[in-house]
Amino acid sequence: MSAARRARNRTALLATSGAAIAALLLSACGSGGTSGGGGDTNFVAGADGIDTVEKGRRTAAPDLSGKTIDGKQLDVADYKGKVVVLNVWGSWCGPCRAEAKNLETVYQDTKGQGVQFVGINTRDTSTGPALAFEKEFGVTYPSLYDPTGKLMLRFEKGTLNPQAIPSTLVIDRDGKIAARTLQPLSEEKVREMLDPVLAEK
Repeated sequence: MSAARRARNRTALLATSGAAIAALLLSACGSGGTSGGGGDTNFVAGADGIDTVEKGRRTAAPDLSGKTIDGKQLDVADYKGKVVVLNVWGSWCGPCRAEAKNLETVYQDTKGQGVQFVGINTRDTSTGPALAFEKEFGVTYPSLYDPTGKLMLRFEKGTLNPQAIPSTLVIDRDGKIAARTLQPLSEEKVREMLDPVLAEK
């Protein structure tokens, strides 16, 4: 095989891989997504669409820091000692719009109990639509601005990573990932994810 042909094949393979990753990241917006992961992933996929990990088998959340959509600096690691609910969203995503008020309601109900909600806004090409989204739905917790999805790619493969938009994760008081769902959430589902982790001592 000629060098030129090998280069063309490699370019085609890389383009296909990139398209597959993009499709995976966007798969849940509008469809609810599916949970995945082969091999020993340590997590249990629930029939309710919530994947969970036992306390002793959890992996640490990656570095999730940067500028928020309103230009402030935020590092999720600073919330260690609190339970963190992390929601990946985009202003263009219909299911994200459907769940936004539910997340804010549970945040208001639980922030006095050592719970912090944090958003990761992704795929919005500027902060304007994201800020308008927060205003429209009354979202008061901070959101990291991640237009290219760099923060999502920091999660290790095979862990409870945010594979779709929307995704919601619960990070325990030790900074480890306890639960994940790849679907838009009702208030009840947010509480179903959060309450067992909040009850841990």
